[in-house]
Amino acid sequence: MRRALIVGIDGYPQAPLSGCVNDARAMAELLRCNDDGSPNFSCRLIDAPPNQITRASLRQAIMRLFEDESDVALLYFSGHGTINNLGGYLVTPDATAYDEGMSMTEILALANQSKVREVVIILDCCHSGALGNPPTVSNDSAVLREGISVLAGSRATQVVVETGGAGLFSSLISAALKGGGADIIGNVTVASMYAYVDQLLGPWEQRPLFKSHVSKLIPLRRCKPKIELSTLRLLPKYFPTPESEFSLDPSYEPDAEPDHPEHEAIFAHLQSYRDARLLVPVGEQHLYYAAMKNKACQLTEQGMFYWRLANGGLL
Repeated sequence: MRRALIVGIDGYPQAPLSGCVNDARAMAELLRCNDDGSPNFSCRLIDAPPNQITRASLRQAIMRLFEDESDVALLYFSGHGTINNLGGYLVTPDATAYDEGMSMTEILALANQSKVREVVIILDCCHSGALGNPPTVSNDSAVLREGISVLAGSRATQVVVETGGAGLFSSLISAALKGGGADIIGNVTVASMYAYVDQLLGPWEQRPLFKSHVSKLIPLRRCKPKIELSTLRLLPKYFPTPESEFSLDPSYEPDAEPDHPEHEAIFAHLQSYRDARLLVPVGEQHLYYAAMKNKACQLTEQGMFYWRLANGGLL
C-alpha cells in the first residue's frame, strides 16, 4: 500500500499566499497515477478553505498518515513555515504566537515511531530544512530512523520563493516527477528528484536539503522509460562481457542490400542503446558509418552498469 497526504494552504489571514493550493493539487494529480495511467499513491488532498485547516486538523491528518502499517507513506506540505528556538513549524491559518502550527519535531517523532516501511516527507515552506534537526542537537545534525527521507525546499535559515502562481521548489519537483528526474527505465526516486532540483537551483537561490537514512531507493513514480526493459535485458546476449565489442557490417544497416531482417532487428536495439547513451560506435561518430565500414560498437560506463543489472537478473 502507498498513501500520500498532500497539503496546500494559501489563505493565511496576515500573510496570504497564492501558489500553495495549486502546487498541492498538481502534486496529488501526479502522484495518484504513474505515467502509463496505472495506480500509484492513494492521495488525500487537503486544500480546504483556511478556516477549515487548523493546528488540530493538520496534526490529526499527519497522525493518521503514519499510524497504520504501509509500504510507503508520503507527506507533502506547501504553505508557510517558521522557526524558533524550539524548532520549525508548519504554519496553519489559526497560528498564534508561541503556537504557530504543527511542530516539525513532532512530525519527525511520528515518522520515527511509525510502522510504515518507507516514509518520504517533502516540504515547500520557509525554514523547511529544520525538519530532522532536533532543537536539542546542533542545527546541522539529523536523527532519522532507517526508511525515512526528507526533501526540503530550503535550509533551516532560508525562505522559499513563489513565482507565477506556484512555488519554485514545487514546480521543479513536479517537473522531476513528470520525467525530468527519471532514470533510463523510468523510475523517479526521492534522490533523483533532489539531484534534478539541486542542479537547477543556483548558489544564490534557496538551497534544497536532502536527508535520508535508507537501504534502498524506492520509485515514487514511474515514467515512460527511455528504453524498454525487454530490450535492456538483451545486453548480455549482444555483449558477452561489459568490455566486449559488437562487430558490425553493412548487413545491419536497413538501407543496405540485400535485406537481412535479423541483423536489422539487432541494429534497431543497438540504436536504442545509443540513443540512451549506453553505447557508442568505435572509431566513428555515427553508428551508421560503423556498420558501413565494418567497424564495431561498445558499451559506455552507463551501459556497463545496465549490463551488470541485466546479467544479474536485476531488471
